[in-house]
Amino acid sequence: MRKAAKKFLSELVNSIGPSGYEGDVADVWRTEARTFADTVETDVHGNSRAVINPGGGVRVMLAGHYDEIGFLITHIDDQGFLRISPVGGWDAQIAQGQRVKIRGKKETVYGVIGKAPIHLQKSEERKKVPDIRDLWIDIGAANRAGARRRVEVGDPVVVDRGLDEWPGGRAAGKALDDRAGAFVILETARRLARRKIEAEVHAVATVQEEIGLRGARTAAFGIEPQIGIAVDVTFATDHPGLGEVVQRNGKITLGGGPVVTRGPNIHPKIFDLFMDTARREDIPVQVAAESRGTGTDANAIQLNRAGVAAGLLGIPLRYMHSPCEIIDLKDLDRAVALLTAVTARLDTKLDLQPF
Repeated sequence: MRKAAKKFLSELVNSIGPSGYEGDVADVWRTEARTFADTVETDVHGNSRAVINPGGGVRVMLAGHYDEIGFLITHIDDQGFLRISPVGGWDAQIAQGQRVKIRGKKETVYGVIGKAPIHLQKSEERKKVPDIRDLWIDIGAANRAGARRRVEVGDPVVVDRGLDEWPGGRAAGKALDDRAGAFVILETARRLARRKIEAEVHAVATVQEEIGLRGARTAAFGIEPQIGIAVDVTFATDHPGLGEVVQRNGKITLGGGPVVTRGPNIHPKIFDLFMDTARREDIPVQVAAESRGTGTDANAIQLNRAGVAAGLLGIPLRYMHSPCEIIDLKDLDRAVALLTAVTARLDTKLDLQPF
């Protein structure tokens, strides 16, 4: 991966951007998009869009959401502790004890998620997982007035973890779900901007996926694409504890290549195009079957207006919705190469009648 691309990915991951509060990460994404895109726009919902080859023959939407799971401050008590509510799907066992950062009134505020130490818990309490609403954030304030000088009810909170690259090309950090996808679609757009293509490409970093695929739904309505391809992370099943999952759903490995999804959410001709292109370009891919809606932006895109021919490209990821999600950077590079090659082949000659 290019050094500049790693820097861009790291900046995306480091940004504060839970659902509904994506402003910081949007700034990073749009700044990068402006270096090559024909136009860069933001809609009223907060989706950011980089357009390549405006006026092309077939309208294509590439989507990757840049919101992340996090928390909102719901109450500041008299002692200056912050009560919180989850944004997106949290495992409360993971939340407790984490360092966090808050987009405060004037600056980033740092704190920790507190809980009574195990020594002071009753035996039955040690066996229970606390509800996140029973936890709190300690920012070192002496009282409510001191806390309110720095933060306010409704301020967004995320885990304080950056992107760490490890030997062998793997990386760990928060929010790779789905900053990895937002990265892939913009890197794809960058490559397409240097090529002669027939499609009009809208690379869209979408908002509020973690609370209901909301941004993709509104963005797709406005763009009205004929073809829509989402890029999101998917579960790697190559670590301990997932024997039954592998038996049911198949094995997905880090470094095994991007995952092409097949099922009713996915247009069969888009799936076939991905597989044919992967063979042509000698790009390793994995295949996953999903018998229902995928729970990704591909679902919202497919069901928009009179229907959109949808595809889904997955990035294998371990430990989803944790502060230490792990990916293989080779899978990102291969996803960009595959999505670029597929999009470059899209034109008005492609018959989108599924059968």
